[in-house]
Amino acid sequence: MANPSSKATVPVSQEPQTLSSTKSDGWSNPHEAQIMHFFKRVGIDDPHVQTYTSKDLYSNLLCNTLKTLTVRRGHVTCFATVKPSISNHFGGLHGGAVAAIAERVAIATARTVIGEDKEIFLVDLGMSYLSAAPKDAELIVDGSVVRSGRNITVVSVEFKMKNTGKLAFTSRATFHNSPVSKL
Repeated sequence: MANPSSKATVPVSQEPQTLSSTKSDGWSNPHEAQIMHFFKRVGIDDPHVQTYTSKDLYSNLLCNTLKTLTVRRGHVTCFATVKPSISNHFGGLHGGAVAAIAERVAIATARTVIGEDKEIFLVDLGMSYLSAAPKDAELIVDGSVVRSGRNITVVSVEFKMKNTGKLAFTSRATFHNSPVSKL
């Protein structure tokens, strides 16, 4: 156990380091080239990176990935492409991106049966990752309302590979419906 009177010494002038390929302070990382290659491979050199700092980064990140195919009462079908900006280290669709797309499609599907006079709140989002979707793969994202009542709406979302029809991911979202306050 450390002596209570001893204090750890931390330099006051220590500043956070930023990732860059230039060496300004003489410090050298033997893994720097690998790290920079990793960031380039996963899309960090994307020219649109600066737009990811907006208030609704969520929309900007997915805007070029998700396209709407059909919308009808209780059902929404979208088309998604696995791009480098939403890929994981292994070159497949990142699990967080799958959940983000599932949430967006579930909200859109729920809105087809819930009027604008009610707010919806995501209560539960369950994901099942059944197989990987490789980079540049095309997916059909199909959302359908399982049940919609006075206070609760349940939506199921399925991700299928466009070329094979293989089920890759499934999701079930539960929303609480509440009337908009009139203050």
